Amino acid sequence: MEQATFGGGCFWCTEAVFQNLNGVQKVVSGYTGGRNANPTYKEVCSGLTGHNEVIQITFDPAVISYEELLEIFWKTHDPTTLNRQGNDAGTQYRSGIYFHSEQQQQLAEGYLRKLTAANAFDQPITTEIVPLKEFYPAEAYHQNYYNLNGSQPYCQFVVKSKVDKVKAVFGDKLKKPVA
Repeated sequence: MEQATFGGGCFWCTEAVFQNLNGVQKVVSGYTGGRNANPTYKEVCSGLTGHNEVIQITFDPAVISYEELLEIFWKTHDPTTLNRQGNDAGTQYRSGIYFHSEQQQQLAEGYLRKLTAANAFDQPITTEIVPLKEFYPAEAYHQNYYNLNGSQPYCQFVVKSKVDKVKAVFGDKLKKPVA
């Protein structure tokens, strides 16, 4: 098993995007990139800690590759809006790839170069690609949020559209439903 850590806005959205992919063992919402140890959600939401809302994915590279995870990451959020995803604004919502190895760094930077060369987005990509220093799991009530709170308005209006996009674009990579 390997790990990947991504920030693509609210971690409720990014968690829901990745947790139903074949080869993904688990997804943990959390924080990274800030100044203080073991931050709380309230502290991170203040924007004063420097932390980003992220997800840490544990995956089987024999089933789904890091490159495939990168593709899904880039296609399921807007990497051109600095410190913002939709109505969520602040440094805690920045686009980021937090690599675990030199190979992950090379793959992420290579993918960024390809997207830039292809003019894949109308605006410049603002995604930071930096080494993962520390990962702090978010509080328990943030874990598996969409699956446990799917009827909440935020989930219906924001998260569901991202989950639906993954089903439409990456349906072949989804786990088969358990009968």
